[in-house]
Amino acid sequence: MEFSAVFPIWNKLTPQQQTDIRARLLTRKARVGEIIHNGNLDCAGLMLVASGQLRAHILSPEGREITIYRLFERDICLLSASCVMNSIQFEVIITAEKDTELFVIPPDLFRRLMDESAPMANFANELMASRFSEVMWLMEQIMWKSMDKRVAAFLLEEVSIEGTNQLKITHESIANHLGTAREVVTRMLRYFQAEGMVQLTRGTIEIDQTKMQVKKDGELLLLTLTEYKILVALIKRGTVVTRDMLLEALWDEGGKFVDDNTLSVHVS
Repeated sequence: MEFSAVFPIWNKLTPQQQTDIRARLLTRKARVGEIIHNGNLDCAGLMLVASGQLRAHILSPEGREITIYRLFERDICLLSASCVMNSIQFEVIITAEKDTELFVIPPDLFRRLMDESAPMANFANELMASRFSEVMWLMEQIMWKSMDKRVAAFLLEEVSIEGTNQLKITHESIANHLGTAREVVTRMLRYFQAEGMVQLTRGTIEIDQTKMQVKKDGELLLLTLTEYKILVALIKRGTVVTRDMLLEALWDEGGKFVDDNTLSVHVS
């Protein structure tokens, strides 16, 4: 892969700027699990993913991780040049999720190009706006989406990324992506398994997409676990269903899965 063929604004740079990039451009390989960028004290430069996959995440004071976005082939990592972007005031850690090859524009050259080239400066601002939108989307998920919806959405996204229903992933890894505790993820996955949505084995989660997804008029609906259980109970009964029959269907090993008031909210 040639850098000039995949860098979006290559043709908007002057011949001299193109020559400078060719002369200083670095290539870097990172093995899975390797830290590419470690906070504001680390400034590797502007990175373009030639192959592989990266994960950007933040770390709480208690050591809990949460993924803010991921980068795939031909994606550009701006936060690895955080020393050039004065507006970046938070610590982001970037690690390789797969063996990865990168093109790197050194930070001093990137800074000069930002000062000299309006297309480069505009491109960097567009990248920053895109990343900000992803962070805002993440905040919406955390604030307004229940954990069972977030776990289900994450599993379906992983199936799409990996191209297989059998995911080689641990409960701890899922928890790190979602910024929650491993025990919470394990509890959600056991609920999913009890409903036949997933099959759990050591280090592997097999997804039954037909049961993980509910569609209405061709539109995908993301249901909470409680909503899904109510829907399944109604389908299985096939006749008039009383409140007591629904509560019985929603019974869990640890007691009633929902109480009478909660059921009223969901049904209404």
